[in-house]
Amino acid sequence: MNRKLSLPVEGMTCASCVLRVENALKDVPGVQAATVNLASSKANVELGEDADLDAIRDAVGRAGYALELPSSASTGTVDERAGGEALEDVAGSPHAEEFRRLRRDLIAAAALTLPVMLLSMLPMIPSVAAAWPLSTPDTNRLLFLLTTPVLLYPGRRFFSAAWTMLRHRTADMNTLVAVGTGAAWLYSTAAVLFPHWLGLQEGHTEVYFDTSATIITLILLGRMLEARAKNRATDAIRKLVGLQPRTARVRRDGEELEIPTRDVREGDVMLIRPGERVPVDGTITGGSSSVDESMISGEPLPVAKGEGDALVGGTVNQEGSLVIEATAVGADTVLGHIVRMVDEAQGSKAPVQRLVDKIAAVFVPAVVALAILTFLIWYFGGQASFTASMLHFIAVLIIACPCALGLATPAAIMVGVGVGADRGILIKDAESLERARSVDAVILDKTGTVTEGRPTVTDVLPLGDCTRERLLELAAAAEYPSEHPLGEAVLRFARGEECEIREPESFQYEPGAGVTAFIDGDAVQVGNEALMASYAVKLTEEDERVSKMVRRGSTLLYVALNGRLIGLLAVSDTVRETSVRAIEELHRQGIDVIMLTGDTEDAAREIAGRVGIDRVIAGVRPDQKAAEVRRLQEEGRRVAMVGDGINDAPALAQADVSIAMGSGTDIAMETADITLMKSDLRGVPEAMRLSGATLRKIRQNLFWAFIYNVIGIPLAAVGMLSPMFAAAAMAFSSVSVVSNSLLLRRFRSAA
Repeated sequence: MNRKLSLPVEGMTCASCVLRVENALKDVPGVQAATVNLASSKANVELGEDADLDAIRDAVGRAGYALELPSSASTGTVDERAGGEALEDVAGSPHAEEFRRLRRDLIAAAALTLPVMLLSMLPMIPSVAAAWPLSTPDTNRLLFLLTTPVLLYPGRRFFSAAWTMLRHRTADMNTLVAVGTGAAWLYSTAAVLFPHWLGLQEGHTEVYFDTSATIITLILLGRMLEARAKNRATDAIRKLVGLQPRTARVRRDGEELEIPTRDVREGDVMLIRPGERVPVDGTITGGSSSVDESMISGEPLPVAKGEGDALVGGTVNQEGSLVIEATAVGADTVLGHIVRMVDEAQGSKAPVQRLVDKIAAVFVPAVVALAILTFLIWYFGGQASFTASMLHFIAVLIIACPCALGLATPAAIMVGVGVGADRGILIKDAESLERARSVDAVILDKTGTVTEGRPTVTDVLPLGDCTRERLLELAAAAEYPSEHPLGEAVLRFARGEECEIREPESFQYEPGAGVTAFIDGDAVQVGNEALMASYAVKLTEEDERVSKMVRRGSTLLYVALNGRLIGLLAVSDTVRETSVRAIEELHRQGIDVIMLTGDTEDAAREIAGRVGIDRVIAGVRPDQKAAEVRRLQEEGRRVAMVGDGINDAPALAQADVSIAMGSGTDIAMETADITLMKSDLRGVPEAMRLSGATLRKIRQNLFWAFIYNVIGIPLAAVGMLSPMFAAAAMAFSSVSVVSNSLLLRRFRSAA
């Protein structure tokens, strides 16, 4: 069985790095698939049973980058390391540490660059030059002493990475920076220390130490701001991981111990006090309480829990103390699955990104060739001196760094997926997010999607001299021992009406028909027409009220007392309160809404009319639903199917975009393109709007990424752009792309 891992990669700086890491991973035996994301600095790999993690790490290392293995990994194949990952391993982000390193380097670079700038500029001011205490050679030597540490310490990352790329006979953004700043520094150093080598007179030439130092400082500033923005883009993951408490109280060997949650094992017995979060998934073995499951289901009301009930890690125990046995830990919990799903989606690659990667693969070599050509034309064309030609060469290298190009798509995807997770919309991957925008028809399953999926008493019809209260009390008493969904619906309704409910003296369930019970010596039957016929109970003449219930698709429960019919109860699946608003919003987006159901035409039309659906396909068996989806696709429609992920599985698989409703504990979470954690249909139009907003950000980012190069490279080549301004523009381009993506966090639901 294949296993998917999301592994942090250090050293990637631009789009061309992404392709090199991907190619290195794909060449390793056992790696079935690999996609690398620059914005998240992670590689998502699908591994076969024979995959060796050490071999994967070594392959990435040979390509010039560092791949970090899970903390639970040691040596051997992937099977030997499967399972046991903590949530922190699943969602680990390298951006916070990278931000700290960059901030440290930036402070050091700025502290040295500021005096370099002052020493370079002040002697140019006539009023200052007259009183300047140092000669030109002395000033240049001081500039050399201040600039060299900038290249050797904070700037070493560029030269080290460039050297690694050179050894692998390739180039990336670091190559451009290293060549550009290195050329300016080497020329200036030779002019100061060995002027005769260049045929110069000492102190009678310009030096460009300020260019080298300032470029490195500006690029470090851009990278630091970029790392901070990337860190903010992973807020959704950190919020999810934060739902798991840091410690758990377990019983081991007769002792009660408080241990880190990551050390909890399956089978451990844990104690959960009121107000505490449940550390891992488990089953209650002692106690009862109400549990706040809003983080999973979105339902605000606590759910009553007792012995034998399952608990999800991250939910909050409200009242009583509980004893639970751990059934799933770490990455295997429901919360772990959600975190992994969001993490993988943020690191996935949208189709549009594949084109960008192809461009980036040839971009850096093309830029180096263009920079060399620029130098040759300026110098040998007789239009500029060596130093001026060199500055044009440096400016072309610096302005063309493809950082923004590599970040344009993944940065928007990361934020868009994170925003969805915050709203209970789990998006499987970037491709699903991109496809959702083109949907023009949504098929809704009726039961559990448009409706609550739970039978509810909708009408009470007492007959003869029987009162409504008496009818409900007798029906509820007869159904009291029943475990049938219809019987539970009657009990819930009677309790809501504050009826007095007694336990019957005897009870008999008759499969497919109903129940018979004795209450205070009276025989009470509650069931369908077949049950009434078996006891020779005469049914009432059908009147308009009963006909209306039947047309609505309600199930009729007849109630008889000692052989005489005393009333009817209508039970049906009620429409969700939010369905009407969700369908209105889909219509506003220009999306056709179709309801697909196995119910009768009349029953389906009744529900559809109440929620504003015009097109209904009724009487469809589960195995026929996929054919209906296919029929719409053959009409040229882009179809999204919304269902519960079990009975609707074939239709969900056939649809262009599959959307599963539910609590997130269902298998649908693993298979659907989009999972709505809250049982709220408004998540469907919200997912469509989020998809559109994310794609708009991608287009905006790609525009800005390309416009910098389209405008900047020609300006640098014709000598209208200084190297320092090129560095500032290049740094700003990356920051602007990530910052523009972060504006997605302002996304608001229309409903």
